Amino acid sequence: MRLTQIAFGYFKRYVENEISNARGKYIYKNIWGWKRIDFDKRPWVYTEDRPWTDAAKRANLPSELKKRGKIWVEPIKEWKIFKGDRRELHFGMPNKITEGILLGLGNPLLDITVVCPDNALLDKYGLLANNAILAEEKHRPLFEDMVHNYQTEYLPGGATLNSVRVAQWLLQTPRATTFFGGVGKDKFAEILENKSLDVGVNVRYQVHEGIQTGVCGAIITGEDRSLVTELGAAQCFSVDFLKQPENWKLVEAAQCFYAGGFILPVSKESVLALSHHCAETNKTLVMNLHATFLCDMFADPELNLMSYVDILFGNSDEAAVFCPLVGIKSTDLKEMALEVSALPKANKKRERIVIFTQGRKPTVIAHLGKVKEYSVEAIDPDLIKDTNGCGDSFVGGFLSQLVQGGSLEDCMKCGFYAAKVVIQHYGCQYPDKPNFTV
Repeated sequence: MRLTQIAFGYFKRYVENEISNARGKYIYKNIWGWKRIDFDKRPWVYTEDRPWTDAAKRANLPSELKKRGKIWVEPIKEWKIFKGDRRELHFGMPNKITEGILLGLGNPLLDITVVCPDNALLDKYGLLANNAILAEEKHRPLFEDMVHNYQTEYLPGGATLNSVRVAQWLLQTPRATTFFGGVGKDKFAEILENKSLDVGVNVRYQVHEGIQTGVCGAIITGEDRSLVTELGAAQCFSVDFLKQPENWKLVEAAQCFYAGGFILPVSKESVLALSHHCAETNKTLVMNLHATFLCDMFADPELNLMSYVDILFGNSDEAAVFCPLVGIKSTDLKEMALEVSALPKANKKRERIVIFTQGRKPTVIAHLGKVKEYSVEAIDPDLIKDTNGCGDSFVGGFLSQLVQGGSLEDCMKCGFYAAKVVIQHYGCQYPDKPNFTV
């Protein structure tokens, strides 16, 4: 055993010596042990090749280092030797949760939920018990009516903000996420901001005076849920606000960006600004089709948005509308996902991942020319309270592992976990602490 320890000790010093020499450092040994003398230091990039091999040294030639750019690495803690070995993290993301690592851009809405014993409120405003609509003029007084005459519950809402909140909850690191959107200057905006800050999201709202903050009224009667949405100030977000120096610093600090499709009709310029930034800096852009009526914008050749998308979410209905718009003729979901993943990309350093959900049926993923199905874990129907935030929470769970450098399997596992938790609550809610392990 003693001889083995001595041998390993010498071998470790040999590895250190080889790396040091390649970096312009020289190690010599005197009676006091190993010493280092530093000369012209050069960066060293760890590769899959052992550090003393010619292949590793060739990879560290100045001409090769310029080509590589920055690569995030993770130590393999269980290895006792070969410390120079490297494991490149999935999607090239860092494993340290830094402040603002995930940035979301979307339409913030304040969800106002009331539970009614009968249909009186529905009848008063001509609403159906199980429906979702955009507010008309006759619905304007509804939200004040809910606030003043019913017991209300407030939650930050909007599809993208829901996903960011779930990611923040799973990351359990204050201000790990940032969210941009537009609000009014009113009490709804104050509630929306405070509720978001309470869970740790760093919100950056563009305030529009004279325009009401976007709200979504949810009227629950029995097992039915009637949704009335007034987008309000969420429709007024502009790229000028995003590019303000103090805001653009947050963009530069982020490593992963999530923009929902719903923001495209509001400010496609903002989405393109983030898209170009991601391509230029080799960061990750994640987008969601979000609705069939938005597929035209994703397929618009003038916008050329899809060339910047690194990870695309959508459901089977959205996929069926989107694929023909980009010349994909197949009607098989797996083939559709595969062809979408192969569409041209601006940043060729990242292979596109396409994720198509289909309710209880397996989720389809295409990546690196292959397709895989992930089964959705069944849940007792008696535990289901509200499916409205299920898709948003799935994306949030996925993103929480993505920014930590998790594998695709880990990202999917966490997405399913988050959806299973949120589906057992009204609205996009969850316990104080997550119970997820990789």
